[in-house]
Amino acid sequence: QGQLVESGGGLVQAGGSLRLSCAASGLTFSTYAMGWFRQAPGKERENVAAIGRTSDYTYYTASGKGRFTISRDNAKNTVYLQMNNLKFEDTAVYYCAARKASSIGYYISGYDYWGQGTQVTVSS
Repeated sequence: QGQLVESGGGLVQAGGSLRLSCAASGLTFSTYAMGWFRQAPGKERENVAAIGRTSDYTYYTASGKGRFTISRDNAKNTVYLQMNNLKFEDTAVYYCAARKASSIGYYISGYDYWGQGTQVTVSS
């Protein structure tokens, strides 16, 4: 059974940066597209970014484009989310997810495995 473990969250002031990591195990990492989602208090879980199996394609939502960068290292079975110029509105639990498909997924239902999440809190 595949397992994903996020790390790198924490408390940061507005304008700061964080790099989230998601380590995968129990699956052939290179066969999975990966995504990052977040869920803020009182809101639904939403997609932030996604990346293809071999980094051939990346996608960002409007909130993350220009500030967030998704990347992956298949040799380390790890996907990253570099977050720069963080805003208070970025405060959420961030989840990584794995999708065994040739294309990236935009919705929760399209992913097979999920991590437990890592808290990102941005203070003003």
